[in-house]
Amino acid sequence: MSTDPQRQLLRHAVAALAYRAGKALRGAPASFADFQGGENGKTSVQILAHMGDLFDWALAMSQGRKEWRDATPLAWEQEIERFFGTLKAFDDHLASDAVVHVSAEKLMQAPIADALTHTGQLAMMRRLAGSKISGESYYVADIVTGRVGFEQTPARKEF
Repeated sequence: MSTDPQRQLLRHAVAALAYRAGKALRGAPASFADFQGGENGKTSVQILAHMGDLFDWALAMSQGRKEWRDATPLAWEQEIERFFGTLKAFDDHLASDAVVHVSAEKLMQAPIADALTHTGQLAMMRRLAGSKISGESYYVADIVTGRVGFEQTPARKEF
């Protein structure tokens, strides 16, 4: 198990992403998968598929491979499972002693930051679709390094 501080910070960022994405996705009505925030915009399921692609790419880069794949979106529930599966695979690699072939800075500025942006986009789209989620103090949230699945600890302080 790696104790490298940069890898640990990346793992915490991935856990924070999992927590926030889980909140944006939990309880969304089935119709949300096909919701578009505006004309010519991507649907929610297309955005989520892209987020899964980002972490397939993050893992590939970390393993020294140069590959990008635009996945065809799956059904909503399957795409949720895929996304959290890609987070887990990436986190497992970071947690191991395996070599990471790309800098922590590049991983943070590209796949992680991009996915955080898209998580906010999905949260905003929930509001536009009439399925608002509550705001929350993420400072007091129970975000734990290594907890990267869909199910997360309930919010401590919503507003």
